[in-house]
Amino acid sequence: MTALAPYLFFPGTAREALTFYQQVFGGELIVNTLADFGRQDGPADAVAHGMLRGPVTMFAADVVGQEKALHVEGMMFALLGAAEPDVLVSWFARLATDGEVVDDLQKRVWGAHDGQVRDRFGVLWLIGYEED
Repeated sequence: MTALAPYLFFPGTAREALTFYQQVFGGELIVNTLADFGRQDGPADAVAHGMLRGPVTMFAADVVGQEKALHVEGMMFALLGAAEPDVLVSWFARLATDGEVVDDLQKRVWGAHDGQVRDRFGVLWLIGYEED
């Protein structure tokens, strides 16, 4: 079954970002460099294709040439009910490391818990859950 997964383009920090996201979410990290693919259009150690496969799946690469790097406005990644509450609380705290808590993870008047955090790479996340 396929699911929506982000593919992010970083300005030379794809390996750092994917490693950070692996530390946050867990999972298996696979990184291929430009050299691995026989490409010569950028630094040999630049990430041509990276994948984090696990509870959160995402892809990333380093930009080369005239490609545009990640610049996020008017969008967030929502992880609402994507794991058990204690796991989501942990993800929120880890994403906030060297990032910015935009809206504390808290109980809302409608009964659910949610909050927003912008990680150190500029990605905005909405983390939330409902109590049983």
